[in-house]
Amino acid sequence: MQTSLLDKYCDARLPWYTIYPTVAQFSTVVGAEASEKWLQRLPVNESVSLYFHVPFCRSICWYCGFARSITRRDSPILVYLAVLRKEIELVAAQVPQRLPVSDVHFGGGTPTLIEPAQFGALMELLRRRFAVSKTAAIAVEIDPRTFTHATSEALAAAGVNRASLGVQSFDPIVQKAINRVQSEAQTERAVEMLRQHGVIRINFDLIYGLPNQTVQSCVQTATTAVAMRPDRLAVFGYAHVPSFKKNQRLIDEAALPDSPARAEQAAAMANTLIAAGYRQIGLDHFALPDDELTLAQKAGRLRRNSLGYSADTRHKVIGFGPSAIARLGDGYVQNEVEAGSYSDHINAGRLATSKGYCLSLEDRVRAAIIEQLMCDFEVDVPAICIAHGFDPVPFLGSPERLAMLAEDGIVEVEKGFIRVRQEHRFLTRAVAAAFDAYLGAPLC
Repeated sequence: MQTSLLDKYCDARLPWYTIYPTVAQFSTVVGAEASEKWLQRLPVNESVSLYFHVPFCRSICWYCGFARSITRRDSPILVYLAVLRKEIELVAAQVPQRLPVSDVHFGGGTPTLIEPAQFGALMELLRRRFAVSKTAAIAVEIDPRTFTHATSEALAAAGVNRASLGVQSFDPIVQKAINRVQSEAQTERAVEMLRQHGVIRINFDLIYGLPNQTVQSCVQTATTAVAMRPDRLAVFGYAHVPSFKKNQRLIDEAALPDSPARAEQAAAMANTLIAAGYRQIGLDHFALPDDELTLAQKAGRLRRNSLGYSADTRHKVIGFGPSAIARLGDGYVQNEVEAGSYSDHINAGRLATSKGYCLSLEDRVRAAIIEQLMCDFEVDVPAICIAHGFDPVPFLGSPERLAMLAEDGIVEVEKGFIRVRQEHRFLTRAVAAAFDAYLGAPLC
């Protein structure tokens, strides 16, 4: 990757485009009343996905950019679960009958800090209030450092069939620099417990661009991960935003790799995983040949949502818990980020929506173009526009930006068909940004 192109397009600072428009466009004009109305409009014969945010951890990871709360006690988690159950009841009351559910995801934080019996009770409530399919994908994010045999057993009993393990890096020097010391043995033990109890679909999360990280340590981390043979790996670039996340101020900025080094790390990890038999999925995921993501990519039905790449073709997601984002038929809504505010709303008997966004027809066209670029690295802009009943000309992106991308050899453009060249896929977000009507400047 040429340094000049990285400097020019500043890819690390652009949105990840897991949703469009991005959260930066959300407004308090869209609140609880809109959420209620949009929930009531959901078709009762179409499956939805459910996302639950569990904002608790035992210790703080300095790189973390998510809403979370540190607790050494279980009592705050029990209080939170009582509120979460009320939110489930409030949401379920908005629809005339139980909505069919095809996917459930517990994120965090550390969802597995929920006591086994409490987790089982929560899943029972979900199945009473929603028509959770017997074949539903039920996934939970796990911190191997706090994972126990009892929790593994409880997850399996509750129907969990996919686990996502936070790894980030196996390099002890990097782990110390981000305040997340996690041994290879702890990760191996968590994987073994899950598989022993029948939770055989395993994901790993890895990160490049961390302090003191090198190409060699990235390759070693990927090699160690491959030995445990997870079905999928997500390889994310660390986003350093200390002005928004105070915990990131504890990271030594001088130890962070620059843009060319980040690109080299990402490429080295990708090459290591591909050499081990994984298929690259979109920009930052890798999966075994028989995994659902690989099959979805082959079939042209790969999707990108707020959790990353997915084989889930459902367009609607209901979010629960503080900071959770939902995509309903009419737009996006986000719950209060601060846990106290979230709880106050729910305990008062009202939805905790703090802001949202009402999608226009133009937003939907742009979202479809951006999603296909992020999934397939190519897009037929006129075809998408015509399918939505729009004239393609206004949606051919920023002419200046596209011309610049083409001149720099990043994309090929022919009659509205845009393809990102293989060697420049690392800059795909810069290409997607050409179709972002809300991005302030032509370059980042």
